[in-house]
Amino acid sequence: MKIDNAAKADYLVLIEIWEKSVRATHDFLPEENIKALKPLILEHYFDSVDLRVTKNDNNDIVGFIGVAEGNIEMLFICPELRNCGIGALLLKNAIKHQSAIKVDVNEQNPEAIGFYKHLGFKVFARSELDGQGNAFPLLHMALSKR
Repeated sequence: MKIDNAAKADYLVLIEIWEKSVRATHDFLPEENIKALKPLILEHYFDSVDLRVTKNDNNDIVGFIGVAEGNIEMLFICPELRNCGIGALLLKNAIKHQSAIKVDVNEQNPEAIGFYKHLGFKVFARSELDGQGNAFPLLHMALSKR
């Protein structure tokens, strides 16, 4: 596996990974929310973060992470490759090279919460609403000093 900077030419692959991953991990998210988020991510959010991709030995993109101002804004992996270390590889790289120290995680996504806790993040606050103002509570997590 290798990590590269993402290019605009990668965005269609990234949005496919995003949608497949969301459908596999965000079962609390209604279809209309997924449909509303997809164009925003593709047309705006990808451009607003420092975006890195993980590529396999065939040079296929299998995951990505986006960081802005020290906050992990997105981390998505091909669902069939979850629990293979790709997320941890991206996260550790983001901590080291992108100054990532915080993340907001949907409270209804216990696997993601466990993933970040396992890699040294701790919950420091909670919000009732997500970034779009929807009633999907967020846990605000920060990298703990070890």
